[in-house]
This record gives sequence, structure tokens and C-alpha cells, in this order.
Amino acid sequence: MQDREGAGRPLDVAVIVGSTREGRIGADVARWFTERAAKRGDLLLDVIDLADYPDFPAVYPATPTDAMARFTSRIARADGFVIVTPEYNRSFPASLKQAIDYAYDEWHAKPVGYVAYGFDSRGLYAVEHLRCVFTELHAMSLRDSVGLHLVGESPGPSDERDDRAVTALLDQLVWWGLALREARARRPYTS
Repeated sequence: MQDREGAGRPLDVAVIVGSTREGRIGADVARWFTERAAKRGDLLLDVIDLADYPDFPAVYPATPTDAMARFTSRIARADGFVIVTPEYNRSFPASLKQAIDYAYDEWHAKPVGYVAYGFDSRGLYAVEHLRCVFTELHAMSLRDSVGLHLVGESPGPSDERDDRAVTALLDQLVWWGLALREARARRPYTS
């Protein structure tokens, strides 16, 4: 059943690949995640790989560039987000922070989930820093995240724990995403 707020239509989710380093594994992690997410009928996925935006300006301009406008329009269309991020030096990459800062209102009152990867911390430090950033942007950070240990003798997401974490993340993302989409339709968010 679809009500006037569109609760019956799938949630539009932007999956943002935050690393742009040469030799990165972020695209592989995003592929692993989206393969699992695509099995659900309640999501429409839009993968936004920041490596596909080489024309982002090195210096923040007074007027948005075409690349910035394309990126922010994709953010505006989304009902929710999943950030795929490595942990670099106990935080997230500068390329991701730059892209996040190109939008502002477009993040408001939408849920954000995290798929992080790294060494023993499984990307936890990157996620904790992102939570602070998205709180400032009036977004709803999900409690549960996916953290992958990708360095060592058996790297890569492979166990049931990782699959359970994806399910928990997606269940929360859909619940919050539908609730906030309905709320924004009834009463525009103001900051």
C-alpha cells in the first residue's frame, strides 16, 4: 500500500565510495556491500564513486562548478546514504570530507549508515569522526555500522558477522529513511 508520502516506494539510497587513492579497495568493498543490499526490494541504490569526479576543484570556489552541482543533485535526490570509507590515520579521507562539504541542505533530516574498513579497528575511528560531521549537517547517523578488517592473513569481508552487520544496517536505514521521508513530506525540515 502506498500512501501520499510515497512510503510504498523503495528508499533511494546513495552509496558513496569515499576513497580516491590509487590502488584503493573502496570500490571492491562498495561492490560487496551493494551485492547484499541489491537483494532487497525496498532499496534503489545509486553508487557515487568519488574517483569518478576528478574535476572536483582543488580550491573551494565561490560559485559551484558543474561537477559540484552534479554531485549535490545526486545527494538531494537520495532519501538516505551509506558511506563506504577507509580509515586513514584514524580518520576518513580528505576526498570524502571535501565532497561532504559541497552539500549542506541536501543532507538534512536523512539517515546515514557507514561501511568502514581498516586494520584492527575495522574503520571505527573513521566512522566516529563522520558521525560528528553528519550531526553538524542535521543528518541522522545510524547506530550500527559495518566494520571490515581488511589487513592481515585473511583480509576481506567473509564471515557471517559481516553479513549480519549489513542486514542490521540496512534494516535501520530503511526504517529511518522511510520515517524521515514521510516527516519531510509532511513538514519541511528547517535548521
